[in-house]
Amino acid sequence: MSPTPPVRRLRPRLPRKVFSQVLLMQLAIAAGVAVLATGLFLAPLSKQLDQEAMRRALAIAETTAQNPQIAEGLLTTPPSATGPVQKEAERIRKATHAEYIVVMDRHKVRWSHTTLSEIGKHVSTDPSEALAGKEVMQIDNGTLGRSARGKVPLYDSKHRIIGAVSVGIAYDSVRARLLSTIPGLFAYAGGALAAGALAAWLVSRRVQRQTRDLAFSDISALLAEREAMLHGIREGVVALDRGGRIRLLNDEARRLLGIGDESVGRSPDEALGAGRTTDVLAGRVTGTDLLTVRGQRVLVANRMPTDDGGAVATLRDRTELEQLGRELDSTRGLIDALRAQDHEHANRMHTLLGLLELEMYDDAVEFVGEVVGDHRVTAEQVTEKIQDPLLAALLVGKATVAAERGVALWVSDRTWLPDRLIDPRGLVTVVGNLVDNALDAVAGTPHARVEVELCARGRTIVLRVRDTGPGIPAAQRELVFTEGWSTKKPPAHGKRGIGLPLVRRLAERQGGSATVDEPEGGGAQFTVVLPEALTEPELEPARVLAPAEEEAR
Repeated sequence: MSPTPPVRRLRPRLPRKVFSQVLLMQLAIAAGVAVLATGLFLAPLSKQLDQEAMRRALAIAETTAQNPQIAEGLLTTPPSATGPVQKEAERIRKATHAEYIVVMDRHKVRWSHTTLSEIGKHVSTDPSEALAGKEVMQIDNGTLGRSARGKVPLYDSKHRIIGAVSVGIAYDSVRARLLSTIPGLFAYAGGALAAGALAAWLVSRRVQRQTRDLAFSDISALLAEREAMLHGIREGVVALDRGGRIRLLNDEARRLLGIGDESVGRSPDEALGAGRTTDVLAGRVTGTDLLTVRGQRVLVANRMPTDDGGAVATLRDRTELEQLGRELDSTRGLIDALRAQDHEHANRMHTLLGLLELEMYDDAVEFVGEVVGDHRVTAEQVTEKIQDPLLAALLVGKATVAAERGVALWVSDRTWLPDRLIDPRGLVTVVGNLVDNALDAVAGTPHARVEVELCARGRTIVLRVRDTGPGIPAAQRELVFTEGWSTKKPPAHGKRGIGLPLVRRLAERQGGSATVDEPEGGGAQFTVVLPEALTEPELEPARVLAPAEEEAR
């Protein structure tokens, strides 16, 4: 025989939906509160009814003790079922609906009682306090059962204690009064419970709409997944509430914006300061794929409003993409220049071959010297004035690209820059962006010329890039430094309006400035001042003068 499978106990399963769980919890809470309130109300009510019954018994006892016929009968007649004390006590008992009225002498002998056979016998409870002149209220058990009692001393005409009066009200009558109030209390409690159930249903319906009828376990799982997703994606996420304050930052947003958890609860203006990035996050600048610069990073921002009046902004880092795009543009320019040089070199070789075939050897030697000398002089002029090899190489390459585009790129005679740069790559970015911008401005214009001037003043570098282009109107000279603003067609790899804002941001980060004005003769002149850009000189090298300066001396 196969073993009998164990019997599984079925446990009652609670509903999984938030609506049902919240409703049941609130109904349980409302019922518990109603029961607790009823109990808290009934407990003092029972004590209040007991006190009222004892005070009533005491009042009847005082009224009976003040009756002169009771005191006179106690002093002049023996205890008897037909005596004046029993008759008067019974009259008062019936009039007041008391359970019993017992009159006793100082020897604790009854002179009146509801049960006639008890007359002449000793009382069952101790009346010592009443015989001592004290008034007593109590709930006690006697021969007639449990009752609310009041005991007072009985005085004669000379105010001497001659006995005591004990009055009892059956406790069952008190309990009956208490029980009679319970249906009304439960009616009120039921009404409160019904109102609580309706409120619980309304609240549960609202919770159901806001949670989309998910279970608590589902909500918990969604929160865990959201945290993992937010901190795992390589895209910055910034959530703002309806007041415009930052509510959430993921790890990538902290890295891209350079802020921490202390910014949560603050507005973008307070956390980031003034700038385009702040305007984009705050919604003052609208659009999709908005370009902004934060530090040295080029960011693409998108902002989406939420149903609660807030917004969620996403940030993507396009710094590397922009750098690759600029490098691609430079590479294409160099390729075009090399292609043109290859064509020009072929022409020169053909010329040289012709001179040799014509046996014009002296002319051939002179021709080769001129060609080689032009390139050597250009490179030597740059390296003599600019000691940093990275920056000198950049300008030699830009000169080749400029020549191919029909632009004369000239390094000013006033240029002198020692090899003591603190951030060579940053200066290369600034010079490269300004030269590219100038080449774009003068391309296709007659007598196109771009002049670069780099001067070291102590530890400060002053850079000027002048061109002979159409210039920049005075009203637009600040707009050119605005991220995303450009008058030129975007390149193939992305959007324009990044280079000049990045130049100003790099300059301002070092405590410097970037401005543009119009030099003598027209065109545009960009001036960048970079304080503390050079290290302290250990030994200032002797300056090698340019040929033009030698002649000037």
